[in-house]
Amino acid sequence: MPQRRLRLVVGLGNPGEAYSKTRHNAGFMVADKISDAFSIALEKRKFDARFGMGSVNGVKIVLAKPMAYMNRSGPRVQNIARYFRILCEDMLVVHDDIDLAFGRLKIKEKGGDGGHKGVRSIIDAFGGGDFTRLRIGVGRPEVDGNAADYVLGKFTLEEKKVLSQIITVARDAVVTILCKGTKEGMNRFNNRRIVILS
Repeated sequence: MPQRRLRLVVGLGNPGEAYSKTRHNAGFMVADKISDAFSIALEKRKFDARFGMGSVNGVKIVLAKPMAYMNRSGPRVQNIARYFRILCEDMLVVHDDIDLAFGRLKIKEKGGDGGHKGVRSIIDAFGGGDFTRLRIGVGRPEVDGNAADYVLGKFTLEEKKVLSQIITVARDAVVTILCKGTKEGMNRFNNRRIVILS
């Protein structure tokens, strides 16, 4: 049975208009999609974050976007969790991943940071990685491409054609994790990939 305790859903990204449409902000995009779909206004501003409380099909959640830069997300997330007395294992973090092909989603329970600085910051803040992650594949740069420049770059015109669909499916994955449990989410979404049709 899925847990019915208060859950914390965190979308990772960088604040500011310059970063708003970049690959590194896929987590923010999903948080915004959840905000719109379930009327959870991200209007509270505290702990250097924007967040709101609401319900996803009967599951009460705090939805948050840390507004420090990516590699300093952890302390902000920890402060929110502490304020609402939410356990690390009741947290779901949504973030981009260059090790997954563009359009692929992967749900993972616990683990390391996989080289993602935002996830690393959260692990450091909590002293462990006992939280669920929804990884959104953004693909890797071309050979010899700089990974940092790549994730801070904007999606290509071809990628933009299916980006909205990917973010919508990622939102559905979050809903499944919250309402049906992480294992059900893995079964439904871990082999899904949205591809660009030529």
